[in-house]
Amino acid sequence: MTNAPGIVTTLPELRARTLAWRRAGDIIALTPTMGALHEGHLDLVRLGRTRAARIITSIFVNPKQFAPHEDFDRYPRALADDAAKLAPAGVDLIWAPAVAEMYRDGFATRVEVDGAAAGLETDFRPHFFGGVATVCTKLFSQVQPDFAIFGEKDYQQLCVIRQIVRDLDLPLEIIGAPTRREPDGLALSSRNAYLTGAERQIAPALNRALAGLARDVRAGLGIEASEAKAREAILAAGFAKVDYVAVRDATTLAAIGPAAPAPDRPLRALAAAWLGRTRLIDNIAV
Repeated sequence: MTNAPGIVTTLPELRARTLAWRRAGDIIALTPTMGALHEGHLDLVRLGRTRAARIITSIFVNPKQFAPHEDFDRYPRALADDAAKLAPAGVDLIWAPAVAEMYRDGFATRVEVDGAAAGLETDFRPHFFGGVATVCTKLFSQVQPDFAIFGEKDYQQLCVIRQIVRDLDLPLEIIGAPTRREPDGLALSSRNAYLTGAERQIAPALNRALAGLARDVRAGLGIEASEAKAREAILAAGFAKVDYVAVRDATTLAAIGPAAPAPDRPLRALAAAWLGRTRLIDNIAV
């Protein structure tokens, strides 16, 4: 029978546990999450288990990355269910601080990012990556892991986190885990729980449109024409609004000019679109 992972909620508890592991020479991996866990999150844990002796999963719904009009209050929270899912995956410790523990009275520091954070999500959620950068920098300082594992489903976030670690000389490695999908191609997301039955039938069209975009780019259709075609396909499928469809440099997320990209240049196709009240994002390699 798999032992349930311990849950710590204060920084002194966390540091006492991790200090003992470091003194024993254990390699530590961190999987940061906001809870409402699904198989995609558990894939991060399983990947961490192949690289480290100890796995810490953080569960913290970060208010700093939500705007006032967004879904912070209704974002699903189920710590007991999450802990039950993490036990068989091999997690050693859950770091689940309250907001008051993460952001104590008088907290007044924020990590600001540019580069990979410019455009795409930032055009629609200008507050987002400052909140992500701040909480992840704190998590890295609190846990001091050797590795941290993030899913490729949030691809721009993954690029931003890698940039932060590189730019601030943080002593850890960032590992990207492939996106876990449903059989019909829909990327697993905690926000999929918001979809109605009818919306769930439409949702895989986002991934299909990105696959078509990648095929068109590889076939030599211009970037702008390929993006426009994919946008039309998403709307035709029943999505209410498309925030962006874009082909970007896979490492820097720099925009691709009108000229055809070099054939050996890695590219990424990314999209965000609204289905009812739910905003879905996805991306694929081109």
